[in-house]
Amino acid sequence: MSDKVVITAGLTGALTRKSHNPAVPYLPEEWAREARRCEDAGAAVIAVHFRDYATEMPTVDATIMREVMDAIRSNCKCLINLSTGVGVGTPHIERKQPVLQHRPEMASLNPGSINFCIVNWRTGEIQLDHTFLNPMNDSIDMGRIMREKRIKPEMECFSPTHVETVLWLQKYHDLFEGPLHFGFVFGVAGAMQLNIANLAACVSLIPHDATWSGIGIGPNCFKIGMAALSLGGHLRVGLEDNVLLRGGLSKGSWDQVEEAVRMAQLVGREAATPEEARKIYSIRPADA
Repeated sequence: MSDKVVITAGLTGALTRKSHNPAVPYLPEEWAREARRCEDAGAAVIAVHFRDYATEMPTVDATIMREVMDAIRSNCKCLINLSTGVGVGTPHIERKQPVLQHRPEMASLNPGSINFCIVNWRTGEIQLDHTFLNPMNDSIDMGRIMREKRIKPEMECFSPTHVETVLWLQKYHDLFEGPLHFGFVFGVAGAMQLNIANLAACVSLIPHDATWSGIGIGPNCFKIGMAALSLGGHLRVGLEDNVLLRGGLSKGSWDQVEEAVRMAQLVGREAATPEEARKIYSIRPADA
C-alpha cells in the first residue's frame, strides 16, 4: 500500500501546555473530542502522553491512564501509541507503567540518550537544559515487555546512532518482532536537526522491510512531513510537536491532520485508515 500514508496525531507531549495552545487535552472528555476529530480528519494513530488533570504535568497515575484510554477507545477507532518517554527525568520504573498496565497497539521505545533542551534559536540562550537518559538495559527491559504483550514499538530515534543501537539490540537480544518501525525525530535542541544528510543517514540504515515516520519539532513538523510523503515514509503532526499552523495557533491537532492529508494528495498518496495502518505497520490483529 505504497500510496497510503499513516498519519499519527500527537495531541500532547512532555512539554506543551494549554498556555501554549488551549486545545492541548488533559481531561478524558477533551481527549475523546480531539481524538475523534483527528480520526474524522484522516488520522489513523493517536499518540498519547498522559497529563495530571490539576498540575498539567506528565503522569502515569493509574486512574488517569485508565480514564483517558477508555475515553479515546470509546470515541474513535484509531490505533493508540502510548509514550514511554513520559517526561524528561521520569525514572524507568514509572516509564514502564503505560505498557505494563495497558496493551496499546503501539508504544514508543527510546534506544538512546540525548541532550533534550529548550533554547532560543535566535540568540542561542539555553532556557531548559536536560538530558533524556535511555540506558541500553532500560531499552532491553522495555523491549521485552512490548514483545511479550505484542505491542509494536516505534523506535524513537533522535540520531542515526539510535538506529544503529536498535539493530544491535535486535541482533544480540532478539527483542522485536519484525518488520521494525522507526520514528525519526528532528529539531530537538541537543539532538539531530533536519537536513538531507541526517535524513539520508537514518533511512539508509534501516532494514529494507522497515517502515518509518517523520517527526518534526516546531517549524520542522511539515518540512519533514513533506519529505516523508515524498520518500515513502509516514508522518506525525499535532500539538505534541507543533502548536502553529499557517502562521497562527492551530485550532487543535485535527486541523494539522487536515493539512497533512492535503499535502499527501499533492504527491499522490492518501491517508490510511486505522485498519490499513495496522497492516502497513504489521501490528497484531484487533482480536489477538
